[in-house]
Amino acid sequence: MRLRTLPAAAALAALFGSVVLATPASADSITSIPVDGAADTVVDGVHQRVFISDRYHDQIVVTDFTGKVVTRLTGLSQVRDLELSPDSGTLYAALYGADKIVAIDTGQLTQTAEYPTGDKTIPSRLAYADGKLWFGYGDQWDSGLGEVDLTAETPRVTLDLAAGHDFASPPMVYADPDNPGTLLALDGGISSGPIVVYDVSSGTPVIRVSVEKGGFYKDAALTPDGQNVVVAGPGNRALTEYRLSDLSEVRTFPTVSEPETVSVASDGTVAATVLDTDDVGDTYVFSSDPSRPTSIRNLSHTWMPWGGHSTSWSADGSQLFVLTGSGDFTQFHTVDAPRKYASTLTVDAPSTATRAKSLTVKGKLKAGLALPAGTPLQVTRTDLDSPNGKSLGTKYLGTGGAYSFTDTPPAGGKVKYTVTYAGDTTHTTATASDTVAVSRATPTLTLSNNGKVYDYGKSVTFTAHLGTTYKNRTVKIWANPYGADKPDTLVKSGTVNSSGNISVTLTLKRKTKLTAKFTGDARYAPRTTTSTVGARVKVSTALTGHYKTKYTWNHTYYYFKQSKDPVVTTSMTPYPGRKQQMQIQVYADGAWQTTATEYFTLDSAGKSVVTLTGTPPTGYRFRVRDSYISGSGDSVNTTTYGAWKYFTFTS
Repeated sequence: MRLRTLPAAAALAALFGSVVLATPASADSITSIPVDGAADTVVDGVHQRVFISDRYHDQIVVTDFTGKVVTRLTGLSQVRDLELSPDSGTLYAALYGADKIVAIDTGQLTQTAEYPTGDKTIPSRLAYADGKLWFGYGDQWDSGLGEVDLTAETPRVTLDLAAGHDFASPPMVYADPDNPGTLLALDGGISSGPIVVYDVSSGTPVIRVSVEKGGFYKDAALTPDGQNVVVAGPGNRALTEYRLSDLSEVRTFPTVSEPETVSVASDGTVAATVLDTDDVGDTYVFSSDPSRPTSIRNLSHTWMPWGGHSTSWSADGSQLFVLTGSGDFTQFHTVDAPRKYASTLTVDAPSTATRAKSLTVKGKLKAGLALPAGTPLQVTRTDLDSPNGKSLGTKYLGTGGAYSFTDTPPAGGKVKYTVTYAGDTTHTTATASDTVAVSRATPTLTLSNNGKVYDYGKSVTFTAHLGTTYKNRTVKIWANPYGADKPDTLVKSGTVNSSGNISVTLTLKRKTKLTAKFTGDARYAPRTTTSTVGARVKVSTALTGHYKTKYTWNHTYYYFKQSKDPVVTTSMTPYPGRKQQMQIQVYADGAWQTTATEYFTLDSAGKSVVTLTGTPPTGYRFRVRDSYISGSGDSVNTTTYGAWKYFTFTS
């Protein structure tokens, strides 16, 4: 669980000072990856890849430096520790569930060898030193130290090499080519577990020094020269650096939460992640300059992963790779300027303001290494007049990291103020914005003919009138006929004339809702108005079966023999499911009185044929009419009453 392609570099010498909680810099990237339980992370600087062992899915996920998945190496039962050979040509993986260690070609990404470690040995920890692959194996007090001798013509496995130490859990093993002959083993499964330094120069491990340091170690990383180790744990508030020659304490790296992982860059910079149960900062980068504070980033708002190594530097130390989350929410973070102090910028503008009136914008710029008064900030205003943004020039940081400035917004609507700090050699860039709802005047917008009713097929002109505005003189008119089969349609769009009018002529066949829309401009708000008009149907009634017609009683009457049933044929504008209402009246006692009202469904052509049966009285006057009643079968047209047809019966 370590970075294996590091050259020698300076020793660590940072003191814990003030801190800053920051979101990732704009150049950083976040990518979701298909990893459930990350056990180890190894960086291959030669091939520009990151290998992540996923013990729950029996796989190694291979990504590039942005977290994009290159491939997935599957079928690796409960894979745990990974170890990269010094030349980056081979990746070794401990298969806890298969009692073996496998070798993978990092160029071809294919398995090239496997080394069975023995039945029920369950290897879990790996370290490469002096041509041998050392591994921690077993479970609890049945744990031990073993090796695979890769220098032999036929690599061989040897167990029980702990040199008399009884490990309480599989030893966490570490080695570095810059310190040959040295193997570090941490007994992390018990509170009394020591840190053990072995001399392996003879090929047989000999304990050089062993000191109890509190046990329950979470992770460790060697310094670039291999002379010191930085350990995460014991305890929950610090990392500790020890000198391998005598395991004396060199320094501590204070944290505010339980440390989980640690990684040391090629220049000695220490990075660590903590559990961060209080969501106050999860990723630490400790400066090598003791006079500088520690920078803390908050990459995730959930607890950080534990039980595995999930933080690694790039081989050249220019990037930091951090895994956050778990299960389906594991994310790969690439921090591109890990040594810089992450800057946090806030912008606070009023929620509302009056156009052409002065307003004040304020905010703060903070970083772990405080920025001095006079630090320049660039301000941009984005509004309807300047949709691509307009520079408001340079503003300057005041005391305590605060700033403020005034502005008089010339345009209304949403006005965004964006403040940018360009960063410097020790601080990341930062940008933030806030939006103000700036008032706009309400324009006049009307649309003619609202509430009117027209005959079927009538051509009607609708006129929208727009009052005073600033620059925008465009109005759009939409027509939405009743009925689900007719969509809302743009029927007119253009600039109003010098009188503020724009018109469109429509042929009305249904009730129609028209909408006039003005989208607004920098000084006048959007406006919408509607006009709903009715449209009658065409309806006619025909009587057949009569023997004559005669104009009498001020109407044309149809004469029927009492023995002949009249046939009433209705013709109406068709529509699916449409019904017509038939009403029959008789003239009696000096007035027309309704004797029957009934609805009949029209056919697809809009017709219905009804025969009036029975034995009607002779000498009485009757009349019948067919009507469309909106809502009786459909409601796409306006209620329309047909003309009366008059008839009488003779013997």
